[in-house]
Amino acid sequence: MSDSFGYSTKISVTAEDKTQFVEFAKRTVRAAGAATLPFFRSDIEVLNKAGDGQFDPVTEADRAAETVIRDALAESFPTHGVYGEEYGYQTGNGLTWVIDPIDGTRAFMTGMLHWGVLLGLFDGDVPIVGAMYQPYTQELFYGDGERTFFAQGDAERQLRTSLCDELGNAVLATTGFEWFEQEDRLRFDQLRSEVQLWRTGGDCYIYGLVAMGHVHLGTDASLNPYDIQALIPIVQGAGGVVTTYDGGNASMGGAVLASANEVLHRKALDALSRR
Repeated sequence: MSDSFGYSTKISVTAEDKTQFVEFAKRTVRAAGAATLPFFRSDIEVLNKAGDGQFDPVTEADRAAETVIRDALAESFPTHGVYGEEYGYQTGNGLTWVIDPIDGTRAFMTGMLHWGVLLGLFDGDVPIVGAMYQPYTQELFYGDGERTFFAQGDAERQLRTSLCDELGNAVLATTGFEWFEQEDRLRFDQLRSEVQLWRTGGDCYIYGLVAMGHVHLGTDASLNPYDIQALIPIVQGAGGVVTTYDGGNASMGGAVLASANEVLHRKALDALSRR
């Protein structure tokens, strides 16, 4: 498998196709989530993928979940590409499913709840479908960039982001500071100084809460494509905006900002430039 995942020619899909992809994503993250539950809050072995004194954990649950997704893709969309955190990139017809089998492995391994299974569909330019599932709480967020929904059990509702458009009234969240390079950390600190409240921790949950309207600004740095692609259609479909710190396409990760609306996003980007 290749590691050269990146931008390519945009592939057009029909509305009917997109509906099919959304239903597949919903069904598949639930199945993958079920594969993680036997390992959650258990005596699971945690391996370290990183070297040089760094820590990048992976568990059997991560690998089991990604295997479930890859098997489902091989059956339903064998011509599509696949890019996953654990098993790399396999090229396809230009549409690529992007997998983070457990986003928030540190939370998972410590028994905390801020983790989820992520699955997005990338058209070569932007992700057009995204699903996030927390199997322990049975919470499913899914969107197609135009609409976003939240389902738990038999209940389902459409999500809308907050109308908050002033930094002084905004809630800001980030997973943690250790992933910020020095320059991005300075930019984040400036934004943090201008909001009403800021919180740390959350991983993918931060972006679900932006879509829900409870968090107004979510940001993380050093993201990989599989960390963010599934979350972009969820935030955008609820009315939010997701870009890099310089206002560009966030599909390949890096330092990313998600905002509740366009007005707040512009003000947050302005704050990020005041350092």
